[in-house]
Amino acid sequence: MVRKTKEDAELTRKRIINSARAVFLARGVSRSTLEHIATHAEVTRGAVYWHFKNKTEIFHAIRDQVFLPLIDRMDDSLTLASDEDPLTQIENSLCLTIDDLNNNIEMRQTYEIMMIKCEYVDEFSLVLQQILNNCSSITGKIQLAYERAGKQDLLACKHTPLALALDTHLFFGGLLHMWVKDADGSMFRHQAKDLIKSHINLRRKQ
Repeated sequence: MVRKTKEDAELTRKRIINSARAVFLARGVSRSTLEHIATHAEVTRGAVYWHFKNKTEIFHAIRDQVFLPLIDRMDDSLTLASDEDPLTQIENSLCLTIDDLNNNIEMRQTYEIMMIKCEYVDEFSLVLQQILNNCSSITGKIQLAYERAGKQDLLACKHTPLALALDTHLFFGGLLHMWVKDADGSMFRHQAKDLIKSHINLRRKQ
């Protein structure tokens, strides 16, 4: 009976998160309320408060569904030993994110919410800082790959691994923003992986 109750509670939590994603996507985060989310999830506001203290906490849960697996995968693809050279590891890691966006509607919707449906003010100002902290973590993983590339004499330029990692992270962040905004796929989505390949090739010693 206890196990069944826990399973029901987890299903309700997932339903609230999924409903919040749909509401945020349709209304924008600032114009969404817990009442909107509860109505969409077909639960009471009390049920929402049982699982989440506020809207910010729900936003964190939605974001973590995307970022935690992404960071774990980058740990595997950028920091572990591989038969691929480090530059190819970076390229493949970024291209895998594009594949995920193409194939995973929840991930795609979450990126759209984070990039164009949320104003990072008031209680969400701390969320922005946490996103920046995640960005620093990702940059650090890319830097390690560039350091290995330098040791293997693969780099065409003399910039530091940190400078190259920052440049790659900023390039990819900008590409993701344009990918999200390119809803009909006519400008950036169809060539995103080619742009990533070109970005890495510019750094590779020929």
